[in-house]
Amino acid sequence: MFHRLAALVFLLIAAPATAAETVGGDRAFSFVALGDMSYNLPGDIVKFDRLIAVVNKLKPAFTIHVGDTKGGATPCSDAEFQRILDQLQTFEGPLVYTPGDNEWADCHRREAGGFDPRERLTKLRAMFFANPGKSLGKAPLDLESQAQAMPGYAAYVENARFAKNDVQFISIHVVGSNNGFEAQDPAATSEFFARDKANVAWIDDGFKRAQETNAKAVVIFMQAEFDQARFPNGSMPRQSGFTAVLDAIERGARAVGKPVLVVNGDEHFIELKPMQNSRGKPIPNVLKLMVYGENDVHAVRVIVDPESPGVFGFVPLIVPENLGK
Repeated sequence: MFHRLAALVFLLIAAPATAAETVGGDRAFSFVALGDMSYNLPGDIVKFDRLIAVVNKLKPAFTIHVGDTKGGATPCSDAEFQRILDQLQTFEGPLVYTPGDNEWADCHRREAGGFDPRERLTKLRAMFFANPGKSLGKAPLDLESQAQAMPGYAAYVENARFAKNDVQFISIHVVGSNNGFEAQDPAATSEFFARDKANVAWIDDGFKRAQETNAKAVVIFMQAEFDQARFPNGSMPRQSGFTAVLDAIERGARAVGKPVLVVNGDEHFIELKPMQNSRGKPIPNVLKLMVYGENDVHAVRVIVDPESPGVFGFVPLIVPENLGK
């Protein structure tokens, strides 16, 4: 997969010289996608600072962080949350963030501090989504949160959407560890079903918005990697925490009939492939991009040209100083 992306980089470099943000048509733009960092402390703090500096120099329209802002063995303390938030706020442009399991769902683990996951989720929302109408970063982006847009979902300040040049962007709170669905833990199960309902409602409403505005494409981003939850025959088990979300994405993608890009992390390697539904079959017009993470503190630059047939192009954003260290 890396070789295929590298070939794309070559093609872009071989094209006639042009400014970075004018690759494609007049309405083309780029954003940076990253996640699953910083894991290995304290060394990765410096690596992430390097990556942030590269992004700041590139000046994309915005950056998305797909969650897991820390490793699973790093304590889920208020002090660590504050350190992470302070670092995220050094992005010069907008940073749109959606949570991962390491920030709350897995905080009950001893090495993470033995916290109550639901209490940590409440704290995470209070700190990182204190202003649901704005992104993070030094130049915040105006967002519409589910808490503001949909009655009955006031708790879900982290689910957000915005549009750029007729492309609809939607963040949903879907995390690893089976999306927090723990059949043996009644409190976790209750939280999961409520959040799953909210995510499905937000996906459905986001695709409805895309249809109403005649969007050229849709981007959905979250933390979890779905493939890890499949049975060998390709279908998801009934107890999967991802089935309803995948079904909603498929339903919406088929309804809009436009290119859809799903961006996620969780597995810590770069991958680009057609998106599969809950039965292991490709969903027409849907691509899935998984970003770098953990030991590979790099990112992916996504070129968006609303007037081109496929809309999206992809370029690995490598920090040379972070290689092999």
